[in-house]
Amino acid sequence: MISLPILMKKMLKYILLGGLGGVFVIIGANLFILTSVGSKVYTDIQNVDYSDVALVLGTSSSVNGRTENPFFTHRISAAAELFFQGKVKHILVSGDNSSMHYNEPRDMRHALIKLGVPDSCITMDFAGLRTLDSVVRSHKIFQQKRITIVSQEFHNYRALFIAKHCGIEAVAYNAAYPTEASMKTIFREYLARPKALLDLYLFDTQPKFLGDKINIRV
Repeated sequence: MISLPILMKKMLKYILLGGLGGVFVIIGANLFILTSVGSKVYTDIQNVDYSDVALVLGTSSSVNGRTENPFFTHRISAAAELFFQGKVKHILVSGDNSSMHYNEPRDMRHALIKLGVPDSCITMDFAGLRTLDSVVRSHKIFQQKRITIVSQEFHNYRALFIAKHCGIEAVAYNAAYPTEASMKTIFREYLARPKALLDLYLFDTQPKFLGDKINIRV
């Protein structure tokens, strides 16, 4: 019979090996995504090729309902910049619309209009519950074969990878990263990338909502 101390040592060994394996899987998944689409992520707007439509990925407009969310503000500014620089003709704002009092697409639309983007050049996608939903719906519902994705750089890699997997020709323009943001956001993205691979290659995850096709007039 194996003594308790020896059994505990073996269990600890397997736990450590499992944890180490998990770390390598996370690192490998991140490297795979970054190297697959890194050449299509741009910070200099002059290097961004033209697309008819920019897809702005949703986030809350405020923190705790009070403080302005700088991630939101920078994404809106980047999308408006693309529009006024002639890099896109139309902006698709995609996000969560989970309640009467929480509506990311509506907030993005209002913010873009305040910056001078015509209402006629903005389309709202109310079913962008997650990044995968927003990207896939831009193609399956809004019929776009090429898009310019707008978010912060850490987020753009995953969104671009999803687009590439789904056969969408896409580039990404990086909104500024808030200096006051915590490392928690980056850490969550490191974990979200392996999950994206599982969604795409193992589970074939689809958007929660699809529906009738919508024509964007450019």
